[in-house]
Amino acid sequence: MEMPKSRTIGALLDELAAEHGARAALVGDGQRYTYAQLRDRVRGIAKDLIAQGVRPGDSVGILMGNRPEWILVCLATTVIGGVMVGINTWSTARELEHLIGHSDTVLLLTEDRFLKYDYLELLNALRPWPERLPKLRRVVVHGAGSIEGGMPYSAFDGSGAHITDAELDAYAAQVTPESVGYLLYTSGSTALPKGVMLQHYGLIENMFGIGSRIGIRAGDRVWLAVSLFWGLGCENALFATMTRAGCVVLQHSYETAEAVRLIEAERCNVIYATPNMMQAMTDHPDAATRDLSSIRTGATYATPERMRQLIATFIPDLVQIYGLTESYGNCVVGDCKDPVDIRATTIGRPLPKTEVRLHDPETGAILPLPATGEVRIRGYVTCCYYKDPERTAEAFDQDGFFLTGDLGTIDANGLFSFRGRLKEMLKTGGINVAPAEVEGVLLTHPGVDQAYVVGLPDAARGEIVAAVIVPHDPAPSVAELEAHCREVLSTFKVPRRFVFVGWDKLPLTVTGKLQKNQLHRLFTTS
Repeated sequence: MEMPKSRTIGALLDELAAEHGARAALVGDGQRYTYAQLRDRVRGIAKDLIAQGVRPGDSVGILMGNRPEWILVCLATTVIGGVMVGINTWSTARELEHLIGHSDTVLLLTEDRFLKYDYLELLNALRPWPERLPKLRRVVVHGAGSIEGGMPYSAFDGSGAHITDAELDAYAAQVTPESVGYLLYTSGSTALPKGVMLQHYGLIENMFGIGSRIGIRAGDRVWLAVSLFWGLGCENALFATMTRAGCVVLQHSYETAEAVRLIEAERCNVIYATPNMMQAMTDHPDAATRDLSSIRTGATYATPERMRQLIATFIPDLVQIYGLTESYGNCVVGDCKDPVDIRATTIGRPLPKTEVRLHDPETGAILPLPATGEVRIRGYVTCCYYKDPERTAEAFDQDGFFLTGDLGTIDANGLFSFRGRLKEMLKTGGINVAPAEVEGVLLTHPGVDQAYVVGLPDAARGEIVAAVIVPHDPAPSVAELEAHCREVLSTFKVPRRFVFVGWDKLPLTVTGKLQKNQLHRLFTTS
């Protein structure tokens, strides 16, 4: 399949409707759209946005689970030259204030409730809006709840019926490939999230490349329960599917029994999921009674052992992915046509028009390959952080390469492997140790479900290697784990302290990411 000719999202919808109009495009919450219907529905909502005062360059925030309305309003915003702001569904009132306020959101689409969160209560806690959220002019509420100063979605939907096609087309004509379409916020564990600006052309071109590597075909049905506000959802999965004329099958929120039911019912071919989601599905008793044979390929990140298991039993063409929100979702993706061993042990090669260089973490010098070093990328990368020129300048080197802050390896065959965050590197007795290497060895022990390695202060060595273990039942002993590590690791890399915890004891951010800088506290409480 050739890459679409369009380089703006509105033009992409027109192209898909013209060439694949009868193909299924979006399924979810009892709604079904072909590409022709999706284009018409999005244009109708674009008119609604215009009627509510949204103009080119304005930010439209979306705070809801994986409903079709999320995607419809997202696409409609970009059609008229607005900027879609994906808002973390797990946000507290304080975090909402930062995300809505910093992004200059003028219209917010929200559900009344999602899982345990009452968004209307959280929004009421931010009053008075004119003082705390001065740019916010309209709140549109999906669901039965209502809020003072808000508008029900039923009233919003169709409010722009008086806007003509010519008026809408005039707005769409102002959008260029370089126009910013998305503003996504990175989840920081210590600092406030940064606003990552993403342009139309990159959301089309890079995502087409991702879909090619994964092996998404026209007509494929892509199961998506990963939260849409994440880059993996609204950057990666959405446009990797659309640019290849596939169909997105939404699950409102992840629940394992519903996931396997939905995959069977919709005959999904492609899975976008975190490794714990995939593991939960393969372990769930319903998996044995459901026909999941339609699944062919997918994308995740996992240990070699889990990758081999998933490829052998669940997703034959599964590949690994690496990237950041700033790199339009992914910059390195495995190739579904590669042998299993390559897909299990590496992430593959950089995507087209993406350059990856490795640098010495201490001197900054470019390293000849094969090598292990600091990962820097150039190509499909954010144009800037929103309203943050200082952080933008710090994020790029003099050659225009983006500093990821990650440690990676590229072997003699050009295959990439992720080794961990640079700031997580520890030094014991003056020797650098990559936590990811030790974690990888620990994860090969049958008694270990998950492992996280950190450095603990030590008077003699500066730091010692310590491991947080989430065990299987029964849990292995410390002696067993030490012996297991000594078989393959140098002595200085073997953890000198272990702590065993349950999943519920791990410190997580609101987006569910591990806060490694908080793990040392588990050793003081054990």
